[in-house]
This record gives sequence, C-alpha cells and structure tokens, in this order.
Amino acid sequence: MDAVLLARIQFAMTIGFHFLFPPLTIGLAWILVLIETLGWKKKDLVYIALGKFFGKLLALIFAVGVATGIVMEFQFGTNWSEYSKFVGDIFGAPLAAEGVFAFFLESTFLGLYIFGRDKVSKGVHWFSALMVAVGSTISAFWILVANSWQQTPAGYVIQNGRAELTSFWDAVFNPSTMPRFWHTFDAALISGAFFVMGVAAILILRNKEVETAKKALRLAAIFGLVVSLLEVFPFGHDHGRQVAQTQPEKFAAIQGLYTSQTGAPVALFAFPTNKPPELKAKIEIPGLLSWLAFGDVNARIKGINEFPQDEIPPLFLTFVSYHNMVILGMYFIFISALMTYLSWKNKLWNKKKTLKLIAWSIPLPLLACQLGWIAAEVGRQPWIVYKLMKTSHAVSISVGAGEILFSIILFGLIYILLLITLLFLMNKKINAGPEPVQIKEA
Repeated sequence: MDAVLLARIQFAMTIGFHFLFPPLTIGLAWILVLIETLGWKKKDLVYIALGKFFGKLLALIFAVGVATGIVMEFQFGTNWSEYSKFVGDIFGAPLAAEGVFAFFLESTFLGLYIFGRDKVSKGVHWFSALMVAVGSTISAFWILVANSWQQTPAGYVIQNGRAELTSFWDAVFNPSTMPRFWHTFDAALISGAFFVMGVAAILILRNKEVETAKKALRLAAIFGLVVSLLEVFPFGHDHGRQVAQTQPEKFAAIQGLYTSQTGAPVALFAFPTNKPPELKAKIEIPGLLSWLAFGDVNARIKGINEFPQDEIPPLFLTFVSYHNMVILGMYFIFISALMTYLSWKNKLWNKKKTLKLIAWSIPLPLLACQLGWIAAEVGRQPWIVYKLMKTSHAVSISVGAGEILFSIILFGLIYILLLITLLFLMNKKINAGPEPVQIKEA
C-alpha cells in the first residue's frame, strides 16, 4: 500500500464530505437574511414562518459542518507533517484567523438567531441573521486564502528549508485569492437557492403549507437566476483568466489543450485520452478560448506539450470534472429561469414532474462545487504548493499506510452515519413543514 496515495484519498474523502456543508450554510444564511428582512419590514407572516423553518434546517447543516471541518484540519498535523513544517509559518495564519474572526462570530450569532426569536428586538434578531451570513462568508474567505496560497504562493521567502512569511498582505491577497473567493462564494449562493427551491417543491408535493412554500420557491428562483448568471460572468470568467495567467499547466489540462495553439478553441464536448493525449469526438469553437483567456482570438496558449512530463497534472480527471461543472452551471441558469417564469405565471404548482425535478436538483450545486474543487486540486498536481513543494514530499514520515487505511475506514463509517442522521432529521423537519405564525409573532 502506498502511504502517499492513501493520505491523498483520506484528505479527498474528508474535505469532500465537509465541503457539502459550507456552501449550504453560506447560501442558506444569505437567503435567510433576505427572508428575515422581508418578514420584518413587511410584517409578513409567511416570511416569518419561512425564517423559522429554514433557520432550523440551517442549524442542522451547520452542526455537521463544524464536526467534519475539525477532522479535516487535524490531518495537516497527522498525515501531512512535512508540509506543515515547510509552510506552517504561512499556512497556519489564515486557519487561525478563520477560527478567531469567523467561526466564533458565526456560531455565537447562530445561537442568538435560533433561540433569540421573540426574546430580543426584531432589529437585534435581524442583525443576528446578518452576522451568521457574514461570519460564514468570512470563514470561507480565510479557508480560501489558505488554499489560494497553495495555488499561487506570494509574500514569502525560503529560509532554512522553510517558507517564511514576509508580507501578510501579499500572502492573503495572492493572485488567485479574490477570483477564487468570488467564484466559490457565488457557488454557495446557488447551492442555497436550489436548496430552498427544492425544499419548497417537496412541501408543495406533500401538501404542507403550500402557499408558504410557493412564496419560498418564487423568491429562491429569482435569487438563483441572478447568482447563476453571475457565476458565468463575471466570476467564472475572471477565475478562468486568472488560472490561464498563473497556472498554465492546469489551464491546458482542464481545457484539453494538449498542443500549443494560436487562436485556441473551446471544447464544448470531447472524450479525453491520456496515451497519447488527445480529444476524441470533439466539438469546438475556434478562437474562443484565446479570447476568453487573453481577450484576443489570436492569442497563443501553451499546451501540455510545452511542460515537463513530471509536472503535468492528470489529464482525464481535470478535463472531465471541469467540463461537467460547466454543464451543471448552464443547467442552473436554465432551471432557475424556467422556475422563475412558471412561478410568475402561476403555471408551476400543478406540474408534479417539474416539482420533482426541482427537488431532485437539490444536490446538483453541491456536485458542481465538488467538481470545481477536483479540477482545482487535481489540476495543481504534482504540487501541494505550486512550484515549491511536491505532494509526494509533504506526507508524514512516521505514519504508516496501515494506520491511514484504518482511519479511512473508520471515518468513512462515521461519515455515513452522520449523513444518514442528518438526512433523517432534515426529512423530519421538512415533513412537519413551516409552523403557522401567530399574529403576535409578526
């Protein structure tokens, strides 16, 4: 058994499972800010009921996210101690900032938001909802700072065999931080929108507080359409340009550009092969990739053939994960636009097949997040810190393959149990439906 491979599998499993929950937490928190604003300012009983209902679901998601996030961070000291020794001076700072400035803010105000309703003023209660959303967003920012530094390191020097911080500002705002933050943050908003739409569709199908659910679906559909469009432009476009300029190997791999080209095409569809590297059954638009990356249809883009063989990322996985993420992004625009139109025209509520489609679409934004993460992380290989440290040099020397395998099996069983428990509790809450709000609560 290969300890490096097992350590990578374990980290992929733990971070992949954890990454199901932050997008939902962030997206749902910001939608709840909107719902609570409408309920407070309009004194609308329906929005107040929606705030109470989705607030309980948010608390469940947050709890599991916290538990799985702790496990993820501890791995840096167990399986990846050589990496921690090399970059601990830099990598530890954003993780500490996330705990001090974001996690405590988010968790404290979440308690006030859930349990403080009718015990504090409406303004304070609304502010607590806002702070939950702000805290979760700041938390995501610091985590992305840490990961972005791995992608495009800056603000450091190598001394005594370690990376040492020279500029905190440059390290935080390295070339990929803000493009990756906005792209990921907006993906979280899409996840929240589709979660609310899907849950509202389930309520309608189960005939639970139907009028309340209709209002939630309309709101989430409009919100989802706006953020889905923003994910393509400007956020997705800006992030793609950044990758093209700072990580050309990754860009060539995700785009299937195996030979350098002037006027490089965008591959709308293709089946990639590794030996030899080529795209089969491809459908392309000539010149579009050069224009998207550099604003010039005749711009030259480096292909895989120009890079050393030992620095080329896995081609099949990066290409497939990226392109499936893009396909899902187009699906989100189509579905949210369709739901906005049908709900606006009151033609949606009796279409059971369409409502079921929305319900089954709940996990798709989370799948898109996973695919984007795979494209980003696998596309960076073989580096754990781009051009500074290879993944094979980062694992702990003292931790054996058998120990890692045992922990993979143990964590896998725990995660399965956690997921089943979460889905059971969420289904129970959804089946109960939003509670009717009394006049005095408004």
